[in-house]
Amino acid sequence: MSPQNFEFHLPLSPEELLKSGGVNQYVVQEVLPIKYLPSQLRAFQSAFRARGPLAMLEHFDTVYSILHHFRSIDPGLKEDTLEFLIKVVSCHSQELPSILDDTTLSVSDRSAHLNALKMNCYALIRLLESFENMTSRTSLINLEVGGKGKKAQAKAAHGFDWEEERQPVLQLLTQLLQLDIRHLWNHSVIEEEFVSLVTGCCYRLLENPTISHQKNRPTREAIAHLLGVALVRYNHMLSATVKIIQMLQHFEHLPSVLVAAVSLWATDYGMKSIVGEIVREIGQKCPQELSRDTAGTKGFSAFLTELAERIPAILMSSMCILLDHLDGENYMMRNAVLAAMAEVVLQVLKGDQLEETARETRDQFLDILQAHGHDVNSFVRSRVLQLFTRIVQQKVLPLTRFQAVMALAVGRLADKSVLVCKNAIQLLASFVANNPFSCKLSDTDLAGPLQKETQKLQEMRAAQRQTAAASAALDPEEEWEAMLPEVKSTLQQFLELPQEEGDQQIADTETVEEVKGRIRQLLAKASYKQAIILTREATGHFQESEPFSHTDLEETSFLNLLGIIFKGPAASTQESHGDTVPAPTDSKDTPSVSEPEVPQRSDELVKQEMLVQYLQDACSFSQKITEAISIISKMMYENTTTVVQEVIEFFVMVFQFGVPQALFGVRRMLPLIWSKEPGVREAVLNAYRQLYLSPKGDSARATAQALVQNLSLLLVDASVGTIQCLEEILCEFVQKDEIKPAVTQLLWERTTEKVPCSPLERCSSVMLLGMMARGKPEIIGSNLDTLVRVGLDEKFPQDYRLAQQVCLAISNISDRRKPSLGEREPPFRLPQEHVLFERLREMVTKGFAHPHPLWIPFKEVAVSLTYQLAEGPEVICAQMLQGCAKQALEKLEKTTTEEDPKETVPTLPTFLLMNLLSLAGDVALQQLVHLEQAVSGELGRRRVLREEQEHRTKEPKEKNTSSETTMEEEMGLVGATADDTEAELIHSICEKELLDGNQVLAAFVPLLLKVCNNPGLYNDPALCAAASLALGKFCMISASFCDSQLRLLFTMLEKSSLPTVRSNLMIATGDLAIRFPNLVDPWTPHLYARLRDPAQQVRRTAGLVMTHLILKDMVKVKGQVSEMAVLLIDPVPQIGALAKNFFNELSHKGNAVYNLLPDIISRLSDPECGVEEEPFHTIMKQLLSYITKDKQTESLVEKLCHRFRTARTERQYRDLAYCVSQLPLTDKGLHKMLDNFDCFGDKLLDESVFSAFLSVVGKLRRGAKPEGKATIDEFEQKLRACHTRGMDGIEELETGQEGSQQALSAKKPSAVSRRQPLTSIDSDNDFVTPKPRRTNRHRPNTQQRKSKKKAKVVFSSDESSEDELSAEMTEEETPKRTTPIRRSSARRHRS
Repeated sequence: MSPQNFEFHLPLSPEELLKSGGVNQYVVQEVLPIKYLPSQLRAFQSAFRARGPLAMLEHFDTVYSILHHFRSIDPGLKEDTLEFLIKVVSCHSQELPSILDDTTLSVSDRSAHLNALKMNCYALIRLLESFENMTSRTSLINLEVGGKGKKAQAKAAHGFDWEEERQPVLQLLTQLLQLDIRHLWNHSVIEEEFVSLVTGCCYRLLENPTISHQKNRPTREAIAHLLGVALVRYNHMLSATVKIIQMLQHFEHLPSVLVAAVSLWATDYGMKSIVGEIVREIGQKCPQELSRDTAGTKGFSAFLTELAERIPAILMSSMCILLDHLDGENYMMRNAVLAAMAEVVLQVLKGDQLEETARETRDQFLDILQAHGHDVNSFVRSRVLQLFTRIVQQKVLPLTRFQAVMALAVGRLADKSVLVCKNAIQLLASFVANNPFSCKLSDTDLAGPLQKETQKLQEMRAAQRQTAAASAALDPEEEWEAMLPEVKSTLQQFLELPQEEGDQQIADTETVEEVKGRIRQLLAKASYKQAIILTREATGHFQESEPFSHTDLEETSFLNLLGIIFKGPAASTQESHGDTVPAPTDSKDTPSVSEPEVPQRSDELVKQEMLVQYLQDACSFSQKITEAISIISKMMYENTTTVVQEVIEFFVMVFQFGVPQALFGVRRMLPLIWSKEPGVREAVLNAYRQLYLSPKGDSARATAQALVQNLSLLLVDASVGTIQCLEEILCEFVQKDEIKPAVTQLLWERTTEKVPCSPLERCSSVMLLGMMARGKPEIIGSNLDTLVRVGLDEKFPQDYRLAQQVCLAISNISDRRKPSLGEREPPFRLPQEHVLFERLREMVTKGFAHPHPLWIPFKEVAVSLTYQLAEGPEVICAQMLQGCAKQALEKLEKTTTEEDPKETVPTLPTFLLMNLLSLAGDVALQQLVHLEQAVSGELGRRRVLREEQEHRTKEPKEKNTSSETTMEEEMGLVGATADDTEAELIHSICEKELLDGNQVLAAFVPLLLKVCNNPGLYNDPALCAAASLALGKFCMISASFCDSQLRLLFTMLEKSSLPTVRSNLMIATGDLAIRFPNLVDPWTPHLYARLRDPAQQVRRTAGLVMTHLILKDMVKVKGQVSEMAVLLIDPVPQIGALAKNFFNELSHKGNAVYNLLPDIISRLSDPECGVEEEPFHTIMKQLLSYITKDKQTESLVEKLCHRFRTARTERQYRDLAYCVSQLPLTDKGLHKMLDNFDCFGDKLLDESVFSAFLSVVGKLRRGAKPEGKATIDEFEQKLRACHTRGMDGIEELETGQEGSQQALSAKKPSAVSRRQPLTSIDSDNDFVTPKPRRTNRHRPNTQQRKSKKKAKVVFSSDESSEDELSAEMTEEETPKRTTPIRRSSARRHRS
């Protein structure tokens, strides 16, 4: 078929070219075999050199055959074909401009070029798609192969890197489409199939997931340009819109790619309308459909979000189409629309110079954003806060909205979603960092200037009012003189013009005075022409009335008349005609000399008002930040790491902005240094590193001074816990060499007073040095003598605060822990003769005889340091005791000799006795610690070294002589036996020697017991506190001594009138419970009793002690743990938080809370010793929140249902019903309630009980499955029947449903076996506690037997004696060590 006689139709599929179509339609004659293809391609190349691009008309079959066999042919042939087709199309595109410009082109030549164009483009595009399909298939096959070698594999598959060849092909097609090729078609209308061929190729390339990779960016840009040309020149918009919508729904990698393309079309190609078309299509999507199509919704939302970031101005005009999606179910679309609004506000609707329409649009967008801060979906709320964070960071939020958005952020701090809380904190931090008010947001700093400027504003307003009054009272003569030149000029112009008769302006009823008033008003308003016209008419109307009579129209006389009218009595006219002649207020009313002054005063007033408003906004902002700080500080100990990290960063920021309350948060984060979460610990370190290690300074010295000053301020009024946390942080910094030597040097200079400083600053310097010594002991160790000389000097009176800190600092040069057995070197000790111990002994003994409040804490650390560092510390401390006792005896003898020994009993100053007993108690406790740690550790270390030495000296033959010895060594019995021997030795010393009559400590026991046994005689509070604490320390030494004094200890704990004594003894008895658990166990109820102590100090101490004892399993958790539950409602917030923390920790110990709940419920709902109803609800809501397992819930439901039978009062019914309503019930829990309905059915007459069970029904309905709704309906019907008619209603209900139950039984026999039908209740005898289980053993039905066993619930609260909590300490009731308290079994009594 000659080229002039056929027409090439673009096929929908390649196979169509093999079929004969219409008249003159081109058909492929033959698909060539693979072996002929290389030669045919060469023939095509030769023909191309001869005829040019039209050679395709004769050799299309060759290219078609190559495409047909594409998968099977050689890669080299593929590459040659691609290169050649690119060459052909390129040549054709170069020739086409001249051909298209040729007006003499024949129809046949035009048809030939059109066919060649179609064939060339079809062949090239089909080849491109074939390469693309092969690449995609290869990448899927090699998906599991790592990144290395992929490029080489692709190159091996094609013979070249195809990804690098796509761009030139697309650029060539773009160049071709840019030509005016439509003239090749009839009527210059290009066929749709050709455009679809080219654009379809682009869309198929975009479907490749790798197109979004960074390396394929040139290809993406080439595709975008090609489609852009199709949009502009070939009316491709509708098809492109539909295709983009489809691709967004099916390909998750395309949103960002398509956004880049659409942005390019809208900006570079001027196709802004396509944005509106795409957005319209998305806006018209049904919200219900989007809620089902998750993938499509994700694509649309990502597309809209990124499009708004790229071209917000173009998108803004189409935003109204998307507003319907804000009410849709899918949260991703809501997020996308809100993000688009935020981008418009950020990039378009910003600045103060917006037009009114733009400002209204911005406000509408911000209103919508604020409203969705309360969206039902947490992801939307979180997204809104993120968007506001960006808006605040870029300073686009109007000042008028600061308060509203801040209130939104503060409100979201209480959100249940962790993500929302986190973003709320970030938003508040952004507000602080980008606030337009001040770099120091202190309420006190802002209040002063606000008050001052407000007073100034009031003064300025008063002055303006006086000026206005003075202006109103100006002399009319002066005003007339000021306006006369303008009036004269206007009159001259008026007289020169021809006079025309106008409308009559004076009514027949108007008087002369009224007309004069109107003329005066017109002159005051500078309406001179109107005033002249009215005056001229008045001269004709009032010819006989003054002043209009005898007046001609000459200039001079007319001006005089106007002057007379204006300077007349204006005040009377304004009073009588206030409505018609208002007082002049225009600026032109005043004389010209004062015109510049009034605007100047007005401008100053406006500036002052703006300043006051600015300060008021700043104060409000600061107050909101303060409110947020109080809320955020409570979130610092949340379970979520990310929230805690955000809280820490927030406090760092507000601290840097000078908010005074921020210091509270900075201190509160200190305990987080002990967190087990590495992220939290690192966040605390970074916070303190940022706040304290990087101060601003011009030199290293100035920086060190600022750092030391900041850390010293942190130590002011710091608690022991705060100091320990700060010590850990500084230790970490020192070990990482983050604290410069200049800081250490400055601290030493302040300590040695080389730098002037106050005593408190000197003391804080010693504390900081001691903290740093934890990380590097040589900081103190190398200057030990200097520190002793400075802090423990011989001057009097002594600075005990400094001496105490010096001792604590020195103690950090050695490890306080028990030495390990593997240590080779002996622990660090100083000789007894060291100057340190001499100075300590002298300070203790000399200060003993002088009353000083700081002597007792100093001597405590002095004794501790002596035992920690001295060789033979017991000798030094014995000397201290002997010296102090000697002074006390001398004082006693002196008092005896001065007074008549026969008439008075010798007395000793109270402070001396207190100091003596306190010192003895400290020595006793430290001696015990020294024996059990240092001595025991040293014995073990020496034993290990000795065994190793013996092991090395043994002959090899002797090693295997005894198999028994070898076996014992392998089992570790030798070391264990030795450890036991050493422990027995230490125990023997403590029991038999320390308090023996020959020892120093034993001499103080009688005195101590006398003071403790006679609180009426020795009634000084400080003495009682010291004696009780010393007795506790002495009891720690020996089990026998402890046993003999426990009754005295607990009597003091129970009956002492001093809260300090009770608090001290609570701590002492807690320590005793750990050291001698068997001795203290019988007294456990008295420990629990202190949880209800009237003094909050004692309750707090008792809560801490019991928390440690229970969580460490040192005391039995009994029913009295309900006392800990009562602390949840303690009026002191710290005690409530302590109790909450206790139950949080207890809930992590298996089923501990679950096992205790029945006892707690029984005790707290007891009318005699329980709590009120509302507090009970608060406690149980907290405790029942720990029940999360389904099995626990089901079991607890059954127990609570049975508990209704034994309840005695209506209050107990209500309490039990409330507990059931708080449980997270499931279907099985519902079946349990149905099985035990007869236990609580008769209690439903009570409205509160009924309401509680109805709330259970409501909870069950919310998460019910369709098959479980019938059971819920049945349960609700029974509830309502019992509530209205009592248990008789159940009988009627069962009678009515008997037939349906039988039918249900026939269909579902499993349900019958699972839940037995309710038996009818005829008498009150059925409301009794279930019978013992042994009565059911003979029944053959296994299910019934199991059910009866479950129904048997015994509460320890019902079995225990009421006398258990008695605090009477009579001899008969004193617990014995051999017979600890045991609850009597109710089961024994029933049998």
